[in-house]
Amino acid sequence: MQKGKLYLVPSPLGENDPAEVIPAPVLESLQNFKTFVVEEVRTARRYLSRAGLKGHIGELEFFELNEHTDQTVIEGYLKLFENGNNVALISEAGLPAVADPGAQLVALAHQHGIEVVPYVGPSSLMLSLMASGLNGQSFAFCGYIPAKTDERRSRLKTLEKVSAQLRQTQILIETPYRNDSLFADILAVCGPSTKVCVACNVTMPDAYIKTMKVSQWKKEGLVIGKRPCVFLILA
Repeated sequence: MQKGKLYLVPSPLGENDPAEVIPAPVLESLQNFKTFVVEEVRTARRYLSRAGLKGHIGELEFFELNEHTDQTVIEGYLKLFENGNNVALISEAGLPAVADPGAQLVALAHQHGIEVVPYVGPSSLMLSLMASGLNGQSFAFCGYIPAKTDERRSRLKTLEKVSAQLRQTQILIETPYRNDSLFADILAVCGPSTKVCVACNVTMPDAYIKTMKVSQWKKEGLVIGKRPCVFLILA
């Protein structure tokens, strides 16, 4: 039986016009899909409507895959590829399967001989690294670190040590409402000469990207708030 392909379709990082950040060929390709696996249906519908599918949303099939989706449900999505049916995977924002539960479907696709096709689009992680001025030759994405203060500070000390030993940029993200507490811990734990980049609302009109030493940040008095943010550290 012929199997369809899994297409990884990027989405905007915020509420800006998809045409500003998603290549035209990718937006045009959306017309070719009838089946979408998405992190959140409402967000995906809004994105597709703004991307040119308005008026056709009701003809499409949507299946959710998020952090609460049971593994058996995800495995059931393999049936979507039967009879050569192509499936588009879309995350809440940015690249699917990068710091995103959609990675589980990608792994299954490889296990079952389903071709995976990644499309070009915005990545807050790579864009932040590009704009940071930190080491782009050696870097590590550390994802979310512990939320409890003692555990988080211990992890930050370890990451700073690794960064110093390898001259490697450490990239972190956090749930927006904990941005300021993470930033405070970075400034409390890291040495004064360690460089820190704060990149908020990347690609948006109010984007904020700035790199300074810890000693300089302490004088800045920055309040990040609940903006989507990437933190980069280089000791």
